Amino acid sequence: MHFILRITGKLMKFKNKSIALLILAFILLCATVAFLLEPDTFGQWFNALYWVMTTMSTVGYGDFFAATAAGRLFTMFLYIFGIGLLSLVIGKIVEAFGEVQRRRGAGTLSFQGKDHVVLINWSRKTQAAVDEILCYQPKCRIVIIDESGRHPLEQLEQVHFISGDGSADDILHKANIEEARAAIIFGDTRIDEPSLVDGKSLLIASSIERIAPQVHTTVEILQEKNIQNFRHVHINEFVVSHDAVSRLAVRSALQEGNSEVITQLLSRQHGDDIYEIPCNPAWKTYGDAFQALLQQGATLLSDHGDLGINRKLGQAIPDGARLYIVSDEETYRRIKGI
Repeated sequence: MHFILRITGKLMKFKNKSIALLILAFILLCATVAFLLEPDTFGQWFNALYWVMTTMSTVGYGDFFAATAAGRLFTMFLYIFGIGLLSLVIGKIVEAFGEVQRRRGAGTLSFQGKDHVVLINWSRKTQAAVDEILCYQPKCRIVIIDESGRHPLEQLEQVHFISGDGSADDILHKANIEEARAAIIFGDTRIDEPSLVDGKSLLIASSIERIAPQVHTTVEILQEKNIQNFRHVHINEFVVSHDAVSRLAVRSALQEGNSEVITQLLSRQHGDDIYEIPCNPAWKTYGDAFQALLQQGATLLSDHGDLGINRKLGQAIPDGARLYIVSDEETYRRIKGI
């Protein structure tokens, strides 16, 4: 028994590839020996291989069995060493799964998917962003980059975590930023000085622009005056954090119910939402589109960022127009033909 434990201990130190090759060689060798010992029993080498596999796995169907003393001695050898090796394989598989889970929780695994959303810097805002993304698209893959050493949402399989500095090239490559659909940079709440927070966000945005300029990038800015510092970096959207909250509070105080409407438009979890729809070739003017959509239960809101198209109903819809409506999801899906 001590001899077997020593062998098992040494085998456990082998690399997984070495163990796989060793066990494969052991199975093939045992099948060959079994066939040479009892050719009449097995008839062909493949039957001997089948018998070795069922014996090692302790299934033992009984359709083949050793008839000679030498064959039975070899069967006993297979029981002792074969089953031990199989147990070693099972242990290695369990260990590998455990290692993957450990590395996933520690944020050291690279992300291999594509068309995902990358969220940089963890905070309560990031948590809200995850909830909102999954509300829009429950199957969307999300990658969180943060300098903490633990996965903040380990219970969510579609959320991948990478531990590290979001401005570092190797970390962004681990997040497969080149294949991402979008990246959102949140202000680092661990930094007290707002200018330094925006400075770190600028550094991250510059790294993304250099590595993956095609990725749609949104940055949270703490101080609006710092937006000018981002001018040389291609940023698709800015969100001024504190100003947005302050302005929403003022609207709520001075125009009762105003904030409720804005909240509905900001979140898909409440009320109607804003959707982009394809432009129907039958619509020649904004008025055509407005009336056709109104009859289906939707309100035409804008073309790109132009919210004044309800005053341009007689104008022709230009090429490259991007029309947005306000409606519920059912109406949107019906209009889009989903």
